[in-house]
Amino acid sequence: QAQLVESGGGLVQAGGSLRLSCAVSKSGFKINTMGWYRQAPGKQRELVAQITSDDSTTYADSVKGRFTISRDNAKNTVSLQMDSLKPEDTAVYYCNAGGRSTWSWSWTEYWGQGTQVTVSS
Repeated sequence: QAQLVESGGGLVQAGGSLRLSCAVSKSGFKINTMGWYRQAPGKQRELVAQITSDDSTTYADSVKGRFTISRDNAKNTVSLQMDSLKPEDTAVYYCNAGGRSTWSWSWTEYWGQGTQVTVSS
């Protein structure tokens, strides 16, 4: 099992930067993929960025060149550096971890509680 806690959200002006962090506490769970999703009011949750165990990354087209995802396996953390923020980046950002139970080896995903990011024009 795992518990994820996000931090670093807040209010920032357009063009500014924020860095989100996610701390993972786990037991009986081997993490494979970690990522960040976001959900704006009235919208579906969407993938922002993800990173695999071999450090392969994927970004949404809307954030490529502006956001950078990274992970520290030793500390069980994943971060999202957000630069050149735009008002359309405003959303609740959620940390996600996917992997397998060390007991059953079944695939399981866990989510954080979310952190609000608001970008003003």
